[in-house]
Amino acid sequence: MKSTLALAALTLALAGCGSSSGSAPGEVRLRMIESLTSPERTKLLKSLIADFEKANPGVKVELISPPLDSADQKITQILQTKKDLDVLEVRDHTAKSFSNNGWLGELPTTEWKGWADLTELTQKKAVEVGGKPYLIPYGFYQRTLFYRTDWGMSAPPKTWQELYEAGKKMTGGERFGYSFRGGKGGADYAVMMISAYNGAALDPAKSFFLTDKRTIFSTPEAAQALDLFVKIFKEASPPDSVSWAYPEMVQGFTSGVTGMLIQDPEVIKTVQESAVKAWSTAPIPKGPTGYAYQPVGYAGWGVTSFTEHREQAVKLVQFLSESGQSIRFAKGNSLIPISKQAQSDPQFSQGAWKAYLEAQQDPKQVITIRPVDYPGWSQFLVDSDRDVQALLTGKKSAADVLKGWDAFWSEQAKKVS
Repeated sequence: MKSTLALAALTLALAGCGSSSGSAPGEVRLRMIESLTSPERTKLLKSLIADFEKANPGVKVELISPPLDSADQKITQILQTKKDLDVLEVRDHTAKSFSNNGWLGELPTTEWKGWADLTELTQKKAVEVGGKPYLIPYGFYQRTLFYRTDWGMSAPPKTWQELYEAGKKMTGGERFGYSFRGGKGGADYAVMMISAYNGAALDPAKSFFLTDKRTIFSTPEAAQALDLFVKIFKEASPPDSVSWAYPEMVQGFTSGVTGMLIQDPEVIKTVQESAVKAWSTAPIPKGPTGYAYQPVGYAGWGVTSFTEHREQAVKLVQFLSESGQSIRFAKGNSLIPISKQAQSDPQFSQGAWKAYLEAQQDPKQVITIRPVDYPGWSQFLVDSDRDVQALLTGKKSAADVLKGWDAFWSEQAKKVS
């Protein structure tokens, strides 16, 4: 009798090892991991997942939410094992490496009825990497100008020169005109200005190159832009903004230290909840020839190439990408939405969001493609921030910085030609 019971227990234990932990008989358990984690975001995502589970009896989703600082590293480690992961968050700067390693599965497009509801930008970004749909973006990050309306500014600056002049007028005592970004990510703002100053000569599909194949850093206009970049820091920004990154520049605006800020839409909610009450938004400033350029940041949901539950995993991605769920997620995270139906939603067509619609309707507010396909892209992100620090502290001249960036990208062009 004891032997029979022992054998039965062992059989059950072995059977349990062969199925997903905690799964009921016949139940499919999906494992999903997010990257840009935060308590509120995770709470919203779990609510959407609960709705998916109700609509799909027999499917349960386990959400993994690593700490933000190490999330992408954690995702990469799991992907390297090629097991126990079905759905994942894919970001614009991880999509290429994930797909090159064969970790992402292709997603249905036109055969999925929800595809037609996605905006043109969403459809383009879904297939941006390798021309294949490895993710469905859940929203976009596009910069706009936040400005105080109670600091003597009658209208928002339309050019970088006007921003400099308005910032100087605002600066005095403990107030400063502009939330400058001199720390991590600061070079991106320098590139944004340089791009604007090159105007129509820039090739949006190549981003760091002109239509005549030269780099955007090789022109006299680039020198003008970088000189103004330094003047905005020295004459219209807090001295300690030499080391400001994202959190500090946002806090500078929301705490009443600075009168202008250029950031993504996720800041709208932060400003709304701050003590700053008299403020508005406008499209980012343009260069002398009337052009403004910026890449659009994004992330989305993808399916692993090795999932054992592809049908259910794809269904989850599609569910999260449908209008009702995607608009709810965009609202909760202050994202530019992916659904065409959101254009008639008051939240995205009025108030602080109106500037994003204005920019999208302006043919001279141009979306560029980041040069992520070049082998030196990751290295440039590190080196260029270091160069900006040296520029702002007087250790390098604008000419030296531009000469180095021009040489670097001229060499990069040879590697992909």
